[in-house]
Amino acid sequence: MNLFDVYPLFDIEPVKASGLKVWDKNGVEYLDLYGGHAVISIGHSHPHYINRIQEQLHQIGFYSNAVKMPLQEELAEKLGRLSGYESYSLFLCNSGAEANENALKLASFQTGRKRVISFSNSFHGRTSAAVAATDNPSIIAPINETNNFLFLPFNDLGVVKEAFQQEDFAAVIIEGIQGIGGVYIPDSDFLEGVEKLCKEYGALLILDEVQSGYGRSGKFFAHQYTNVKPDIITTAKGMGNGYPIGGVLISPEINAKHGMLGTTFGGNYLACAAGLAVLEVMEEEDLLNNATTVGNYLMEELNKLEGVKEVRGQGLMIGVELPEPCGPIRSKLLNEFKIFTGSANNKNTLRLLPALSVTKAEADQFIAAFKTLVS
Repeated sequence: MNLFDVYPLFDIEPVKASGLKVWDKNGVEYLDLYGGHAVISIGHSHPHYINRIQEQLHQIGFYSNAVKMPLQEELAEKLGRLSGYESYSLFLCNSGAEANENALKLASFQTGRKRVISFSNSFHGRTSAAVAATDNPSIIAPINETNNFLFLPFNDLGVVKEAFQQEDFAAVIIEGIQGIGGVYIPDSDFLEGVEKLCKEYGALLILDEVQSGYGRSGKFFAHQYTNVKPDIITTAKGMGNGYPIGGVLISPEINAKHGMLGTTFGGNYLACAAGLAVLEVMEEEDLLNNATTVGNYLMEELNKLEGVKEVRGQGLMIGVELPEPCGPIRSKLLNEFKIFTGSANNKNTLRLLPALSVTKAEADQFIAAFKTLVS
């Protein structure tokens, strides 16, 4: 049996990792500034992370959600405290797409409506409703095609207002920062205006923080650079530092009844151990502050380079737009300088999504290599 072809593969086989360093089977060392699609939040193979999971595995690795699991409550309490959403409830699942599926379902349950506003360049996942909310026809199968999603221009509040005046919507779903779309940040006035329209017309605001959350922007959630307080927040990626886990944070104003949502694997013992380890390291090592400090430094240095068209981002979610497609430069960074970086649907945009523990020295290593390629 052959493996299904998911992504174009680099001819590299990683066998070991620590911090932001990755080694392949030949012993070649790489600097990881992509973190496996923004998943590695506290660094590869963090000792506390390893110990937490090992200790839990020695006790019990899995049982379904048919039993009490205090680890789930511990994770919810700590996540609420560190994010500032103590009054919200937490539904645990396994991925960002699953989190968005359940968020959209909750919004429809709550409002009794079907239609949802999404935005150009959006990405919300590859499952049924999540992919239908994604602005990429090439990954939407006929079975996912539905008239329940209206795509509107990003950062255009007037168009959103016109849409609300014409029909009823269950929700608006928007990324805290558009990631795959090319690292585009919603304007504060736009996001706050959308929240106001949702309240006025009885729709829910869903903030997709799957990639932009968990400290990546320098705030716990990227929308916290504004005064917005969403009805529902979705998260995953850096939540487990590589262990599959996702979450839906649900406002106490939403009437989420028993039985509306369910999962077999979501919030299992090992997932919660991983999730707690991530939060403990983030707090102990002050990684949000590091994300802001090193992220600002990276963007400042990148803005000095003549061969760069635009630098977008917050914290350690950075998009570097070049005058031409960035594929050749990404390949040279990987093959010649041994540095992992990411791409975007905007072919000219190179994405940087390193672990929140990245150092200034590691940022300088990238800048020195990148400078030789774009100057």
